[in-house]
Amino acid sequence: MEDIEKKWDELVFRLEKEMDDELTLKTILFLIGVQELGQGIKDFDKEEKTWLFHIAICKVLAPLGYYQFESIDEDGWPHYKELKNIEELGAKSQKNLMQKAIIKYFE
Repeated sequence: MEDIEKKWDELVFRLEKEMDDELTLKTILFLIGVQELGQGIKDFDKEEKTWLFHIAICKVLAPLGYYQFESIDEDGWPHYKELKNIEELGAKSQKNLMQKAIIKYFE
């Protein structure tokens, strides 16, 4: 567990240096969602922001067997199928899993 925390801190430090801003898990997921959508930086409405978080979560958890990519819709938004429910894990386990998955995403 310590190794993940160390890698997480190193990743956050590197990203904060690149972005010149303080980042949280939520901010990093938002950035991943924007990256995966591939439509560049723009103003997203509240619903689109929610979808960006969903895209990011699906993308980073897919290699761990939680989601499977299905398709991209006519507007360019990716869709995933849930394979395992992350909600079955406790809050701390969910956070650790997300950190591990994000680290893997950036490697």
